[in-house]
Amino acid sequence: MSLGKKIQYLRKQKRITQEQLAEIMSVSRQTVSRWESDEVVPELNKLVVLGELFACKLDALVRENLDAGDAIYSEVSIRRLGAFRMARYVMITPNCEADVNDHMKRWARRSGLLEAQPNAMLIGWDFPYVTPEQQNRFGLRGYAAAYALPESFETDCPGVEYANQREADYAVITIRDPFQAPFERIPNAYKRIMEYLGANGFCEKPKDDVLGCFEHEYERDGVTCMDVYIHTDSVTRGNRFTSFS
Repeated sequence: MSLGKKIQYLRKQKRITQEQLAEIMSVSRQTVSRWESDEVVPELNKLVVLGELFACKLDALVRENLDAGDAIYSEVSIRRLGAFRMARYVMITPNCEADVNDHMKRWARRSGLLEAQPNAMLIGWDFPYVTPEQQNRFGLRGYAAAYALPESFETDCPGVEYANQREADYAVITIRDPFQAPFERIPNAYKRIMEYLGANGFCEKPKDDVLGCFEHEYERDGVTCMDVYIHTDSVTRGNRFTSFS
């Protein structure tokens, strides 16, 4: 990918026009157009500003192929999830995500959930109520995991807390092979969603009876994928209705 194509790609990712970029860079729109068509190379000081604007290292801007991210991330979409009942559990441990997922999978087998619905959806999210001392001194983190339950499912198997989730709208992005670089790909997915919400006039919408965000890991065509959901304000058009049960 040429330098000009990278500038165009990053501008569109930022969802700004050539005119807006020109104003930010204190140049004419024609100059931006010439950059993007590779007629002219921006001066070094302009490249530095572009890198800061697009949160992109100068070396990556000049040398690396930036559209590789398109193979990792889907487009952001808005989905309306139907109301559902969940069984959930929280753990605070050094390896909390794996520990709580293992606990919930054992519970799902013991309770008969996987017999009633073999493809029951397991979701998870960070549990924020961990003190700085727990984190810094003992290396502890918190994570919650939950199974979405079928409407007719009943069990007296202990080891979980039950909760209800109302119908809600979410901004969603899919990550391909997220654990190849988890500390880069997963946070970047959240960043992409937040940029999308800001650019399209949406906002986060925290509510007590709705999960603010969560993740869903699964296999597709032999590749691990993860959907990241962030609750947003309601929309009236273009919703895709999804049910977990």
